[in-house]
Amino acid sequence: MPGERVKNIPESTTKVPLKSWIKGRLTEESELYEEATILTATKRKVVGTVKEVNPAYKHTFGEFVPEILKMREKILEEMWGDTDE
Repeated sequence: MPGERVKNIPESTTKVPLKSWIKGRLTEESELYEEATILTATKRKVVGTVKEVNPAYKHTFGEFVPEILKMREKILEEMWGDTDE
C-alpha cells in the first residue's frame, strides 16, 4: 500500500501502490481476483491478487519509427558512400 513504501523514493512514487508481476505456483486453490499466496522458484512466498493464469509475454519493440530508417541510411552512406547506384 502507498503508506508502506520505503521513504527514499520520490514522493509521487510513494503515493501509488507497488505493482509487480511475480511468477510462481499457487500454494492453495484460488480464483481470479482473489488474494493468494504463491511460491516462487527461489522458495519465496508472496501474497497478492491473482490477475491472470499462465500469462503470456505481451511486449513488443514498439511501432515502426521512420526516422530510424533515415538514420540507418545516413550511417550507411557515411560508412560506404552513396549506395543507390
